[in-house]
Amino acid sequence: MGFWKKWKKKDTFEAKFEELDATVLTEKDYRDSTKIEQYVVERLEQMIEVTREIDDEKAEYRMVTAYLNDIQRVEDLPEEDRKKIDETAANVVQLSSARNGFLNSAKKLTDAQFAQLEQEEKEIPNAIRRLAANETYQDTLKQDMKYLEREKSRFMLHKEYLSSQQHTLRRLLYVFMGIAITAAIGMALIWEITGYNMYYALLVLIFLAVVSVCGVSLKIMRNNTEIHVAEQSINRAITLLNKVKFKYVNVTNAIDYACEKYHVRRSAELNQMWEYYMEAVKEREKYQRTSEDLDYFSSRLVRLLKNYQLNDPQIWTTQAIALVDHKEMVEITHNLVNRRQKLRDRIEYNMNVIQEQKKEAEQLLDKVGDKRTQVEEIIRAVDRLTETV
Repeated sequence: MGFWKKWKKKDTFEAKFEELDATVLTEKDYRDSTKIEQYVVERLEQMIEVTREIDDEKAEYRMVTAYLNDIQRVEDLPEEDRKKIDETAANVVQLSSARNGFLNSAKKLTDAQFAQLEQEEKEIPNAIRRLAANETYQDTLKQDMKYLEREKSRFMLHKEYLSSQQHTLRRLLYVFMGIAITAAIGMALIWEITGYNMYYALLVLIFLAVVSVCGVSLKIMRNNTEIHVAEQSINRAITLLNKVKFKYVNVTNAIDYACEKYHVRRSAELNQMWEYYMEAVKEREKYQRTSEDLDYFSSRLVRLLKNYQLNDPQIWTTQAIALVDHKEMVEITHNLVNRRQKLRDRIEYNMNVIQEQKKEAEQLLDKVGDKRTQVEEIIRAVDRLTETV
């Protein structure tokens, strides 16, 4: 990149190109010096763009070569030195695998849930017990309400039945009294007209009427008593039901608040979240310990490799498996060799492109007029930049 710094004097390549116009040269324009200048500029622009690509490719080529040299140095280490490195690398591989296992394990809690449980860690066990107790109490109250509703309905139906019966009994009482009075009048007329003695018949009629009226009246009185008892039972059931409903509303509000607070539907779900949280805490502790151990062995591996003047000892912390598994080392080496060869091919191809562009530009030097000096200067700079690898 020193080339670019060197050319940042008074003018840059871009500044030089600004002095020339850009267009496309056609075969019909070879006699037009302005069009030729513009065409040459395009060739130079392409050359500079390709040289930038070559510069990047050379840097990457040198890096890949350095990695291959590092691999060779590691492979050539004495057995005793290599043993220390392999042992440390084995620890790095094992700890990396364990940490990745922690990271890739199924996440059962969201970050928000974990943060809330962590913040209220001391209160959660009591909250679970309290929520579970409230749910049990709520179920009991619900059963009590159902029972009281049934009792209230039973007494109300009984009261309605007795009230309907009372209406029937009163009508029956009037009927008996009407029949008795009608029969008595009839007997009195018969006795008066015919002279037939109806005394005993009237006594029997009066007896039957009194018995019937008394029987119906007693039933009406008993029904009134039962209706009163039913009304008292209904009132007592309503009173108890109101008390139970009040308790039910309170405990339901407490349950709803707890569920909304912890974003759950039941205590069982909160308990499950708590178990997940405890597992996550243990996993986090394991992860932290593993990370600390991994940092230690990774640093130790880097320190050991620095003793052998490697280009990049740090990279082996992410490729420690290659130090303990020969197949992995062979695979990495093979990939680097292929990568370097592709870079070499790419560099050679780009250099051929530059040579073709340069040749075409040089053929037109005599036709660029007063821009010849600038064009030659740029071509020489490109030549310096495109030295072979």
